[in-house]
Amino acid sequence: MPKRHNIKTCGVHMKASFVLAAVFTVALSGCAALPGQHMSMHGPEKDHVQVVQITPEWLASQPAAEEKAIPPELLNYQPEPYRIGPGDMLYITVWDHPELTAPAGSQQQTSANSRLVRSDGTLFYPYAGTVKAAGMTVDELRQELTSRLTKFVTKPQVDVAVTSYGSQLITLQGAFSKSDPQQATTVPLTLSQAIGTAGIDLAHADLSDLVLTRDGRDYHLDLNTMSKTAEQRIYLKPGDRLFLTYNDAKEVYVLGEVLRPQSLSFRTDDMTLTQALGRAGGLNPVTSSSKSVYVIRGVKDLAHEPATVYQLNARSPASYALADNFHVRAGDVVWVGPAAITQWNRFLQQLLPIGSLVTSAAVANGGGSGSAGF
Repeated sequence: MPKRHNIKTCGVHMKASFVLAAVFTVALSGCAALPGQHMSMHGPEKDHVQVVQITPEWLASQPAAEEKAIPPELLNYQPEPYRIGPGDMLYITVWDHPELTAPAGSQQQTSANSRLVRSDGTLFYPYAGTVKAAGMTVDELRQELTSRLTKFVTKPQVDVAVTSYGSQLITLQGAFSKSDPQQATTVPLTLSQAIGTAGIDLAHADLSDLVLTRDGRDYHLDLNTMSKTAEQRIYLKPGDRLFLTYNDAKEVYVLGEVLRPQSLSFRTDDMTLTQALGRAGGLNPVTSSSKSVYVIRGVKDLAHEPATVYQLNARSPASYALADNFHVRAGDVVWVGPAAITQWNRFLQQLLPIGSLVTSAAVANGGGSGSAGF
């Protein structure tokens, strides 16, 4: 007995198959039209973008990065002798006269026998009276006390030492581990010592921008390029302010076919393309196109200046030598394009649900239960 078929059902399946075949034919006829990310310079954006190939010749033509010069006034500054200020504690010794040196008793701690410089800058000392100590150096105060005590003590031998500092501070702010103010003392403080004491919060600090504010002027220093010798040559002055900039406003964005797409904060100004890709896990070995590594720069001001797209063909290991000499900047977008097979697989993933939808709709529209024999 001949096998009977539902004519309408056969017609529906043939219609659906025809639709799918037509879609596949269109897809195969134009690989460039496959859905998925790709870099095209033929659309309306071509007038706002210029493409540069990263090659040995192009890298050789670029000017070398100049080290940020340190202002000579910082290097040439020599600290003055410490000047006494309000809040300082002074231990004054008059040799052979313990009643003046340690009126509280020699068995007491040094602080108990120290003299406080009052808020108005004066201190009181027996037989010398009230002395305006603020603004004097330690040696100047010693000479003043010696002169005054001469009237009461034969050939007095006086010594002065600062036991506690209370006024002249160096302020630290920003991405330091410890931002407590540091005290200017009789021993000059260098920039290197201040940074070493405070410590740096490396996860959040921008080492390329330490701001030293002195006498109303800001000096921007790059700790990444500054030598330790230079740090040790820069002496700090009472009233100086150090601000270490945070790096949260300086990022490069690594997107596309990398293992860990993310934004990377800058700790220095010398991050290379190799480092940026490495911190993002590198190129995805399955889905990425090694010849489609791009760095997109200057997209914030397209109205006035075209953006630049730098392309690296990373198909050979030697290309990473080029990437290691290409320095990314804050605001750059590093984008790795997908391989052709990745685009095709993504197209299929998008297409197959559409095919099922077309088939279901066709069956639904067929309706009825009529049948006929062949």
